[in-house]
Amino acid sequence: MQYKASSPEDYISQVPEERQPILKKLRAVINQNLPEGFQEGIQYGMVGYFVPHAMYPNGYHCKPTEPLPFMSFASQKNSINLYHSGIYANPDLKQWFVNEYPKHSNLKLDMGKSCIRFKKIEAIPFELIAELVKKMSIQDWITLYESNLKKS
Repeated sequence: MQYKASSPEDYISQVPEERQPILKKLRAVINQNLPEGFQEGIQYGMVGYFVPHAMYPNGYHCKPTEPLPFMSFASQKNSINLYHSGIYANPDLKQWFVNEYPKHSNLKLDMGKSCIRFKKIEAIPFELIAELVKKMSIQDWITLYESNLKKS
């Protein structure tokens, strides 16, 4: 589902009312644990966290006018999705997450390349998300991004 939002607060205010407290909590967990330097805003129609141009002037290789994306979350029709580029780009981080997930949830992990889908929104493992968010500094992300960019 796409929302035409100008800020994270605006985005959350547009989602169904029953999801708003969950998204507010998810946003708070991310903001409390996000390493220094990342910025929050709306990117690609979602609440996003990215490397500002002041820290990485090249921007996103697909669209250099956009700051380098790192992670985001969105309210979809049947789930709340968390997108984490580090999980996609770093197999060790992905494996860590896959191994840790069962310690925080008895539900089956529903995950794509960078997308983690939470269909039972009342069972989102916020503590695990907090740990995940802390795992990669802004410099770690830039270095990983550039090394993967060179491979392609």
